[in-house]
Amino acid sequence: QVQLQESGPGLVKPSQTLSLTCTVSGGSITTNYYYWHWIRQPPGKGLEWMGAISYSGRTYYSPSLKSRTSISRDTSKNQFTLQMSSVTPEDTAVYYCARGVRVGGGDYDYRGQGTQVTVSS
Repeated sequence: QVQLQESGPGLVKPSQTLSLTCTVSGGSITTNYYYWHWIRQPPGKGLEWMGAISYSGRTYYSPSLKSRTSISRDTSKNQFTLQMSSVTPEDTAVYYCARGVRVGGGDYDYRGQGTQVTVSS
């Protein structure tokens, strides 16, 4: 059973950088041919795919977020991270990490419970 757990600050000030970590257990993030995703859900809205990192370490981003989003990984800790710069209140959302078999997301077999991030001064 694969488990994913998001961690990071629940409150971020506008213009700062949001940093979240997903810790994976029960499976390796280097296992062929999985993609490890970040998705979010703003209040009252649907899920938004943000980006992913592949089993080989290649990264993919939503075009709308690409300019201020970075995804990386630490294979020794079986973790992958999300960094988003220049956050605004519109980035307030529940952030999830998930595993899937497609680059663009939308077909996840495991997902974390999510972590609330509020952008406010």
